[in-house]
Amino acid sequence: MIPRSLWKLWFLLDFLITLLLLYPVFFILLSREKWFGSAFSLMRFWAKWMCYTSGIFPSVKYEMNPDQFPNPCVFISNHCSYLDILLIYICIPKYFVCVGKQELDKAPLFRIFFRRMNILVNRKSNVESHRAYLRAGEKIDQGQSIFIFPEATISSNGTLIPFKNGAFKLAIDKQVPIVPLVFSNNWKLLQNGGFLTVNGRPGIAKALVLKSVETKGLTNADLLPLREKVKNIILETLEKNK
Repeated sequence: MIPRSLWKLWFLLDFLITLLLLYPVFFILLSREKWFGSAFSLMRFWAKWMCYTSGIFPSVKYEMNPDQFPNPCVFISNHCSYLDILLIYICIPKYFVCVGKQELDKAPLFRIFFRRMNILVNRKSNVESHRAYLRAGEKIDQGQSIFIFPEATISSNGTLIPFKNGAFKLAIDKQVPIVPLVFSNNWKLLQNGGFLTVNGRPGIAKALVLKSVETKGLTNADLLPLREKVKNIILETLEKNK
């Protein structure tokens, strides 16, 4: 218990210290939309720094070359750890906009990323959820890809939680492909839950970026079948990579 608590303490301190050091640069880069690409590159650097200095070594496998990622598209993944947030920036080299929960706006310093570059959604309000959905659609119209965790929360043991419809409706409405990511063991490295009781250790973080799933020609009548199809693809991948 003590070693994993010490590791998690180091991970937290590493996060806070580097965020404070990088915050002035992020503040400047996020002050103008034309600099968001540079902010994204800095975010990727920070994600890699956080992983490697914490003893987390990403192992990413691709079913298609990242240069062949459809643009724009809707990226999705299972959500089993806070490490997932770092890994998406390592797995996806091209600029994307992340959709996150409204609660992130309450996090000091960290809120800057979602108030400016990304999108916050308040799922308790239909009006605000719809507003966030429209904003995500506008980003796709501008040629920017969107990233969404369809479970909308973090699983504590790697088991898939039922998917929300938003990511799939967005992909159908905009007729853009869905690119699934699968994180097979992040929850074993940094588990969601009590600081002293859950998993926390260095190791190899395994990620797979799967082939895109087309939505051209699909309508809202295909929403639920599409959602379950993609969920089953992720579930089968998780089963193969236990």
